Amino acid sequence: MQSPLFAHNDSQTQERWSLQNKQMLRVTLGGHDDILARKGTMVAYQGLMEFDAEYQSSNQGRSRAATGEGLDLMRCHGQGTVYLANLAQHIHVVDVEQDGLTVDSSYVLAMDSGLHHEVIAVDSLYGISGSGKYQLNITGRGKVALMTSGAPLMMQVTPDKYVNCDADAIVAWSTGLRVQMQAQTHTSGVWRRRGNTGEGWELSFMGSGYALVQPSELLPPQNAQIGSGLAAQYGMGQQGVRSQNQGNVWS
Repeated sequence: MQSPLFAHNDSQTQERWSLQNKQMLRVTLGGHDDILARKGTMVAYQGLMEFDAEYQSSNQGRSRAATGEGLDLMRCHGQGTVYLANLAQHIHVVDVEQDGLTVDSSYVLAMDSGLHHEVIAVDSLYGISGSGKYQLNITGRGKVALMTSGAPLMMQVTPDKYVNCDADAIVAWSTGLRVQMQAQTHTSGVWRRRGNTGEGWELSFMGSGYALVQPSELLPPQNAQIGSGLAAQYGMGQQGVRSQNQGNVWS
């Protein structure tokens, strides 16, 4: 059998964390170096691998209920290679060091199990909830795999050059940066997007570090479903695919 498909075979590398391609992560485990990955993101594996739900403490559960930030994780352990992907998102491997990483939990694909993560609040000049108000702070030493919709932009922040980012497009930033959440509008217009520009809340970064922005203001839904119930799985019923796509003729 011959096909251009065979050009997309398994990449060979000595790196523990590597990209199979822009949208698939390859992690090699040696039996003593577990990783934590977003639930349901394993697409293939080789070797003796196991996948277990990761315990969530009561404090983590309360933080998630109150803020909406948190991670549904599974522990990947064993000896072999695991391949992870989610909604064909672009994947980027980041080394977390002393300065730490602050990230929206929606954009985390996987991380070394030795890293610590907790929910933190982002300062708001107006003290109201909105995009970016709560984020996930990851500290320790290890690697984190982040997801973006398309190729991102890494912006350097220096003491003499601060950066403003749309709160719906920002993915992650250096924890050491000073951050303020603000809206470039009059106080009376805080509750709506700025005039007719379509822009709303933004995060302002000051200090020394970096901010990662994606070319999209939304991540595709993590649990996308078409219809509901058994009938919808076969395209039947009011919420089924067949009802929503009348021109698609099949039996």
